[in-house]
Amino acid sequence: MTERPGVSRITPRKTRIGLVAGGLGAYWPQFPELLPQLRASSRRVAQRMSRLDCEVVDVGFISDAREGAAAAERLRVADCDLIVGFLTTYMTANMLVPVAQRTGAPVLLLNLQPTEVMDHATFDTGAWLAYCGACPLPEMANAFRRCGIEFRSVSGYLEDERAWTRIERWIKAAGVRSAFRHGRHGLMGHLYPGMMDVSTDPTLVCAQLGGHVEILEIDDLRVRIEKVTDAETEARMALARELFQLDDSVVEADFRWGAQVSVGLDRLVEDFALDSLAYYHRGLDGETHERVGAGLILGASLLTARGVPACGEYELRTSLAMLVMDRLGAGGSFTELQALNFVDDVVEMGHDGPAHLAISAHRPLLRGLGVYHGKRGWGVSVEFDVNHGPVTACGLAQDRHGTFSLVASEGTVVPGPLLRIGNTTSRVDFGRDPGEWTDEWSATGIAHHWALGTGHRLGELRAVADLLGLRLTIV
Repeated sequence: MTERPGVSRITPRKTRIGLVAGGLGAYWPQFPELLPQLRASSRRVAQRMSRLDCEVVDVGFISDAREGAAAAERLRVADCDLIVGFLTTYMTANMLVPVAQRTGAPVLLLNLQPTEVMDHATFDTGAWLAYCGACPLPEMANAFRRCGIEFRSVSGYLEDERAWTRIERWIKAAGVRSAFRHGRHGLMGHLYPGMMDVSTDPTLVCAQLGGHVEILEIDDLRVRIEKVTDAETEARMALARELFQLDDSVVEADFRWGAQVSVGLDRLVEDFALDSLAYYHRGLDGETHERVGAGLILGASLLTARGVPACGEYELRTSLAMLVMDRLGAGGSFTELQALNFVDDVVEMGHDGPAHLAISAHRPLLRGLGVYHGKRGWGVSVEFDVNHGPVTACGLAQDRHGTFSLVASEGTVVPGPLLRIGNTTSRVDFGRDPGEWTDEWSATGIAHHWALGTGHRLGELRAVADLLGLRLTIV
């Protein structure tokens, strides 16, 4: 995901990873060189994890159950998003079970031996024990299951890039968990009339994902827009000219209004400390509230590019799906089905309104629209094609009992003719008949909006679903 010049990302809370390493204390007097070697391995794990854009809370090395209990208390206070237990050699389960029980955070067990293989000809017992992290893994698994504790594990060796790819997946997923646990999600305006599929109970978001849903009025934005100065509006217009190609259809007054709304929208997000925003307001006959609702696309796109996903049609679940994709580094643009192409076997998908500028294939276009189809008002809209190459569609579905689940499908954006109507539009090849894909995708219970992000992300989404306790449906 490429950050656009002039669009600085709003820095979210750092993902907090708790690290505890351990081994059986009975070994230390028997093999004096073992503990220093294991501590060095633990420092290396902490070092590599700290490179993964996270805060590492390293509580050190434990050798018995009492030290494990002390580590558990320190990690409980630290409020971590993921606990990593590094099994450097054999250790008993009672050293780590309290850590998992008291912190309440998801647990990742690491079994990373020093190198790919032992030197069997020269190794004595002490040297072998440094490679013995696999030995306690089944013990931990058994004890955790009997205690009702969910866990996951990664086995490999210290500099094993395959293992670190899997570890990074879990840390990214912990970042998504953090975004939901601590997130403040704005819901402004009202439901688009008749869209039964996108209606979401905010309490269910808090209950299942954590965080807080802030209910906003369109007037919360209006009063902030009215306080924007001419100089601030001009500065925002200048930024937009740098980021976008302006089509000849853009009316100067509409462009200026979109820029003014954009500045007011930034203040709304700052004042309410929002991490995402879903909005819609119908309005009537060109009155102020209609103009506010119609002027949001430019500002919402800029916010989305800065890491605060914003989408229209009151689509709370899709703003959350966009947040998932953003935190995975995939961007995530507001998307729906547009048409099927049975000649090229592609699904054309996109949406009018806000888009994630960081995943645009080319310089995005601002197009002036006299009519927003199906909506009141007029103004400027964003138009682009997502970066060509691998992509993932990801949405947050809800079943009849109110339970959320993730739905995802990997495809490839391919070049070809696109609509020029002020929408983001991409031609996605899912490697199969587009009609069959559309039927299977729709049958999952997904609503008619979702997020489209770059890269194939199923591995990361499996980890996200695991940490959030959500079912993942793959099409």
